[in-house]
Amino acid sequence: MRIRTVLAEVDLQQTLPPAPISLSRAGVTRSAKAIRMRYAGSERLFQAEIRCFADLSPLQKGVHMSRFEEGINEAIDEVVGEGALRIEELAERIARRVVAAQAALRSEVTVRASYPVTRSTPVSEIDSQEMYELIGVAAATPTGARRVLGVSAQGMNACPCAQGLIRAQAEAALAEDGFTGDEIERIVSLVPIATHNQRARGTLYVGTAAGAELPADDLIGLVEDSMSSEIYELMKRSDEQYVVNRAHRRPRFVEDSVREMIRGVVERFPDLGDDAFVWAHQANFETIHTHDVEAERSGELGEIRAELAGEGHSTDHVTLREWLAGA
Repeated sequence: MRIRTVLAEVDLQQTLPPAPISLSRAGVTRSAKAIRMRYAGSERLFQAEIRCFADLSPLQKGVHMSRFEEGINEAIDEVVGEGALRIEELAERIARRVVAAQAALRSEVTVRASYPVTRSTPVSEIDSQEMYELIGVAAATPTGARRVLGVSAQGMNACPCAQGLIRAQAEAALAEDGFTGDEIERIVSLVPIATHNQRARGTLYVGTAAGAELPADDLIGLVEDSMSSEIYELMKRSDEQYVVNRAHRRPRFVEDSVREMIRGVVERFPDLGDDAFVWAHQANFETIHTHDVEAERSGELGEIRAELAGEGHSTDHVTLREWLAGA
């Protein structure tokens, strides 16, 4: 039996809500798409997850959810016709379409794509496929848009605190066994000191008001170098020895990793303006505790440069949402 389709005469989304309260954002998440993007000088397909939001007036019951998907698909189709875009450019295209389709004052879009890279291990030089995450975030209004490029990478941190305790224990034991102070210093400088390790994930966002292109590979390098050591999916014993030795000679707190990412952006991109934005986040997954630890910092490069120069610090750090809004 054929079912007759009957459409409602009233557009329910456009009706008044029971409580006339505006919403900061409403939209769709976990929209999975295959997209073609430009990365590292070449074009390729990525599997991406897209989140789209729009603000909502207190006089409107709901957003039009189907229009989010339409906007995403139209932007992707547009890219296919024009050639691949960078991930942050795609996010901006979608954000602009969402504003128009929803008649919104503001939209925000996040595109996340997993990106495989084949790298050589540090000693054996065997190929190991590593997975990174590329992130594009954009916000749009009827009059303009801003966007940021983000990356996320895994690594490991060696805890400085526990290492200090083990070093003190080793120095006391060596002294009791008759070694001199110079001998003890020589021994502990030659032998990596034990500590507990934490697998970690660092995330770094950088945005410029002018929309300048930044090399994602450089951002990934800054994230990995902020940790005690990079890690590899496939390693021989010689590579394991290298990674463990490197990590224990570069102990880092979760806070250290965030600061190193931020400092790395300042040093690697000296031409970025003071109004450029940076956000760094580090999560360490503990091995001897039942909790995990996190740290982050956001702000414009001008205030961060002032801190590095010893000119004081701001207690009101610019957030991603504020920067995208041009606040």
